[in-house]
Amino acid sequence: MPRWMKAAFLATSFALVSLSPSLAASNFFGPPPGITLVNGSPNNFLQLRSSGKKIRLDAKYMRQVVPYRTELAVGTVVVNTGEKFLYLVLGKGKALRYGIGTAKDGFEWSGTHKITRKAEWPGWTPPAEMKKRRPDLPDYMAGGPNNPLGARALYIGSTLYRIHGTNEPWTIGGDVSSGCIRMVNDDVVDLYARVKIGAKVIVL
Repeated sequence: MPRWMKAAFLATSFALVSLSPSLAASNFFGPPPGITLVNGSPNNFLQLRSSGKKIRLDAKYMRQVVPYRTELAVGTVVVNTGEKFLYLVLGKGKALRYGIGTAKDGFEWSGTHKITRKAEWPGWTPPAEMKKRRPDLPDYMAGGPNNPLGARALYIGSTLYRIHGTNEPWTIGGDVSSGCIRMVNDDVVDLYARVKIGAKVIVL
C-alpha cells in the first residue's frame, strides 16, 4: 500500500474511533432516509384503529398473489366462504387473494352469477327483511365513509347481494353479514378496478 494511502486510512480510522459508539453506528449503520426504527419485535398483523382503540387483523387476510390451479377464465371471481377468501383468477396457476367477511348463520348462500353493476361510494337502501329485523335502520343512507357498503360495491346478478367495502374492517375473517361479501376498503377499491361488468362470480 502506498504511504499516502496508509496515512489516509489511519486518519479515517482515528476519526471513527473518536466518535462515540452510538454516533458512529447511527452514521454508518442507521436506517435509510424516511425510515424510523421502532422498539419491540414486529408482529404479523395488520393494525387498525376504531374509536381510539387498536384492533389487530390477521395478516393472512392481506391482499396477495397465491398459487391457484383452475381451468376458470382469467377475471373470474371465486368466493370461498368457508376459507374467508375471495380469489380473482389471474391465469398461469395464480390468483389474487383477498380476505373477506361472510354471511352469518342462516344467511349463507351459494351459486354462480355475474357482476351486473359497479358503484363508487354506493348509497344503501336496507332490504325490507332487514328493516323488519332492524326497525332502527334508515330507509336510505347516502354513500360515504359511514355507509356500511364502504368505498365500492360490485352487484351480483339480480340478487340482493354485493361484494362491497366496509367501515368495520376488523370484521374481515368472520361470519358477519346478511349475505353480502365484505372486504377492507383498500381491497374492494383494488378489486373494483380489476373486475369488469359481466365477470363470472362463483360463491362456494
